[in-house]
Amino acid sequence: MSDDPPLQLKPRLAISIDQAQAIVSRAAAGARVRDITELRGGEISTILEIVLADAPNCILKVYPAQLHWKMAKEVYVHGLLRDVDIPVPRILLADDTSSVIDLSFVLMSKLDGVELSRRDPELSEQEQFAIFAEMGAALRKINAITLDSFGYIGPNGVWTPHPTNRAYMSAQFERKLTEFCSRGGDVALAKRLRAGIATRAHLLDSTDRPRLCHYDLHAGNVLVTPDGTPQLCGIVDFENATAGDPLMDIAKALYYFTPEDAPKRDGLLAGHGTRDRPDWEAAIDLYRLACTLELWCWYAQVGKIDELPKLTTELESAA
Repeated sequence: MSDDPPLQLKPRLAISIDQAQAIVSRAAAGARVRDITELRGGEISTILEIVLADAPNCILKVYPAQLHWKMAKEVYVHGLLRDVDIPVPRILLADDTSSVIDLSFVLMSKLDGVELSRRDPELSEQEQFAIFAEMGAALRKINAITLDSFGYIGPNGVWTPHPTNRAYMSAQFERKLTEFCSRGGDVALAKRLRAGIATRAHLLDSTDRPRLCHYDLHAGNVLVTPDGTPQLCGIVDFENATAGDPLMDIAKALYYFTPEDAPKRDGLLAGHGTRDRPDWEAAIDLYRLACTLELWCWYAQVGKIDELPKLTTELESAA
């Protein structure tokens, strides 16, 4: 196992009313802060709702020091989404100067609605199919945005550009398999995985243009109407965005689904149009392997060691 200390996430900080007021005043002169509430969610960043007395509430997202660059990335990605016909938050202010608080942050508009994860358990199968189809259609609009190269998006665009999806994903698999071994993963398992990935690499050739991928689209990042038949109100949290294959986005969205989630799975696939792609199921299986490998390395990095055996079993079944 690596000797590196676990990555420190979700900064624990107390922001005073005066600090929140100083932030808000830069974006909305005259708006008065009434309260500050920490919201659940956000594994990496701390998410706060700033309640205003005489204006719509806003969201303050504060990034950990080791991942401060994600602030600029999120601003960049929101710029790409400016003309997309789906509701996403507006960036009102971005700051990495430490002039008000010691960490980088963005101030965003607050969208109406509640997290889909809060309503999901009460929905009928028909309602689940419908709202996940709407979610899939929104994801398709995001995926319609093209970039110049394949790769993980950083503060100013694709960080390490690759000319093809196969080149990008092959490099990504190799990087994560190397990390897997360096963090204590089974070297023999990594060898079997590497061989299996090589035999399926042709599945990575079916997309020829890099598309914007949310790459963390789940019910906690989707807002819907709070009552009645759910309708999509917004999509949030683009800090994992990637330029890649839309099927990779779908694989990540389906990652935590269980057999009982068939109506949601079917709705998402129908809304997105996934089944129009040849070999889509085999490609999603390969991208699922990438998700599992990434998650194994991430949990090892942040010290969630108890999660690793279950993921190792999944990797073994995919080898």
